[in-house]
Amino acid sequence: MGSSLNNAHFPFDSRIADAARGNIDAYLDLGMAYSSGASGMRIDLIEAHKWFNLAAVAGNEEAQACRSEIAEDMSAREIASAQAAARAWLRSTQREAA
Repeated sequence: MGSSLNNAHFPFDSRIADAARGNIDAYLDLGMAYSSGASGMRIDLIEAHKWFNLAAVAGNEEAQACRSEIAEDMSAREIASAQAAARAWLRSTQREAA
């Protein structure tokens, strides 16, 4: 995992910009922030699952484990919502890159 979560203030805007460029570490950092409430962020397992899923699909094994772990605390509907959000993110970033 990247070191950005160790900072006193999570650089959310910077990590979103990195994620929009397909940065797998940014996906993982965002998943960690949403799953843990790092630096005062609100815990949101749907958002966390979305980001972990994006990193996992890109081959990040840590994200695969994190996604599985939080999925145990989520309903099937919440997981489906997170998966839909991940697909929407990919579509939106692919359109912007084109």
